[in-house]
Amino acid sequence: MRIRIINRSSNELPTYSTEHAAGMDLRACLQEEIVLKPLERKLIPTGLFVEIPVGYEAQIRPRSGLALKKGITVLNSPGTIDADYRGEIGIILVNLSAEEFVIRNGERICQMVVAKHEKVEWELTEILEDTSRGEGGFGHTGKN
Repeated sequence: MRIRIINRSSNELPTYSTEHAAGMDLRACLQEEIVLKPLERKLIPTGLFVEIPVGYEAQIRPRSGLALKKGITVLNSPGTIDADYRGEIGIILVNLSAEEFVIRNGERICQMVVAKHEKVEWELTEILEDTSRGEGGFGHTGKN
């Protein structure tokens, strides 16, 4: 699949880190570093603008290493970039650790996965088909 992209950053285009990776790393596009204090959230620019094909979305997801090692994750995760959005991709990062985290230009801050999606048409009804699960939810199947 080919996707049109504008790169207004000094960073390379999003890339897959390994041959079979599903997500591409996105990088921060900053004039100066940003300090993310504990429990603070900020919108981090990427300098990227994309033209996602109709029927697809770009999903923004945390990087597992940043989450585990530094407590940095993506709010509104997974975030969705719709096919009709043409603005700059911005990443909402939050610091869930007890220590400040410094974000520098070019730092890999999240992953982006391009995925196909379906459009639905609602069919109004008075009853739904029964299943063995029924209305059970929120841990009703137990711990194990």
